[in-house]
Amino acid sequence: MAKRIKPNFSQSKNCAEKKTGIADKKYEGLPVIAIAGRPNVGKSTLFNRFMNRRLAIVDPTPGVTRDPVEGDAFLAGNPVHLVDTGGYKLERDEGTKEAELDALVVEKSLSVIEKADLVLLLLEAGQITGEDEEFILKLRPYWDKVIAAVNKTEGGRKESEAWEFAKFGFNELIFISAAHGDNISELTDALVSRLDFSKVKEIETEEPIRIAIMGKPNTGKSTLSNRLTHTEASIVSDYAGTTRDTVEGEFEYRQKKFIVLDTAGIRRKAKVNENVEYYSVNRAIKTLSRTDIVFLLIDAEEGLSEQDKKICSLAFERGRGIIFVLNKWDTQPQDKKTFRDRKEWINIMFGQMEFAPIAAVSALEGTGIKNLLDTALELYAQLTRKIETSALNAALKDWLFKYPPPASKTAHFKIRYMTQTQTNPVSFLIFATRPEVVPQTYVTFLKNQIRKDLGFDKIPVQLELKASRQKWEERENGGRRAAENDV
Repeated sequence: MAKRIKPNFSQSKNCAEKKTGIADKKYEGLPVIAIAGRPNVGKSTLFNRFMNRRLAIVDPTPGVTRDPVEGDAFLAGNPVHLVDTGGYKLERDEGTKEAELDALVVEKSLSVIEKADLVLLLLEAGQITGEDEEFILKLRPYWDKVIAAVNKTEGGRKESEAWEFAKFGFNELIFISAAHGDNISELTDALVSRLDFSKVKEIETEEPIRIAIMGKPNTGKSTLSNRLTHTEASIVSDYAGTTRDTVEGEFEYRQKKFIVLDTAGIRRKAKVNENVEYYSVNRAIKTLSRTDIVFLLIDAEEGLSEQDKKICSLAFERGRGIIFVLNKWDTQPQDKKTFRDRKEWINIMFGQMEFAPIAAVSALEGTGIKNLLDTALELYAQLTRKIETSALNAALKDWLFKYPPPASKTAHFKIRYMTQTQTNPVSFLIFATRPEVVPQTYVTFLKNQIRKDLGFDKIPVQLELKASRQKWEERENGGRRAAENDV
């Protein structure tokens, strides 16, 4: 067993750490703990408790977790890397797609276990199944790094049944309740005592670019995610709906750090017929709140769907950068006309998103990836661009001179002043005398001018109007006089 060296990490956590279990700063060399066991023993519930947030989907349906779900957390004040693995299923309907998928889940879980520093084997009190026994046999080669915890013993219930697991020869059994928190501190102490923290280093990192890969099922999202991260973190299968949890991966390109989020495929509402898929789709949509750029994957063979419109609309409303990614391009004629036709076809379907870039790739073959990432870097530069207020209003003055606002006796207004209120998403605020009567067509015109003249030509911009009777020049002069008086 590796000797545990207590690192000199601060025990005091900031607010973000207390809320999420994840530090603001990043670490390298973290020891890895794999949470393993058969389906429905509470692995995802325990993972979420350690993380202090709901990262993994929890549902009574067996086999909900398929792809490993990962995250950094603090256990007893020590940073660790946690992996929630898919459940080991013994009974399978051989020859079915579900059986094929179960086999892939088991293979992935065992691969994670092999590489982990510690394996937390989760068992369920009162139930020793054939799957438990077979999985324990699978763990014998890794016995030195296995810690066993028996779940669902809240309030001391089923402790006598829980002791039945002692026959398998575990060095220690810890009785817990992942749902209620019983004996979790004892479990974390036991885990930390078996880990070596001597290689852990705190590192300073710049904010990564967060990419969400979204689209219908079976468009190649997991294949693209694995291609970008140079891993096999996401399970790839022809079975629609394979990915359920959002799977995170990291990679670097041109000295920039990226986080890629492989999401569940979003189907039409009528097709979402089980609770697990409902949660998966909701989780995918919520991913938009923590991403910078969306890769909207479109199957080049099958074309666009109403679901693509839905995803695009959600991303547009949130001001996210969007790249239409025509995947499986290796199956299409390799000529300019084919791409031109596809581009026209997308522009017709997404009229309001005509500015969004279109990239043709083959995630399977690896073609077009460089161009896709270069485009993502360009979008991120626009998303984080900040324009000085004086430059904004000089441009506004020019637009008003060249294209004066429409006026009538009933809808007279004046536009006074403009400021940028936010980056990523990019938002602007314009002050007008009567903002309620400004035609939407003129607002659209101003948005288009912002994109065209100020370097935001590939991203959505948000524009809000607010009432004001003061001209921007007066604001500028007033601010200048105030500064002079302070001096």
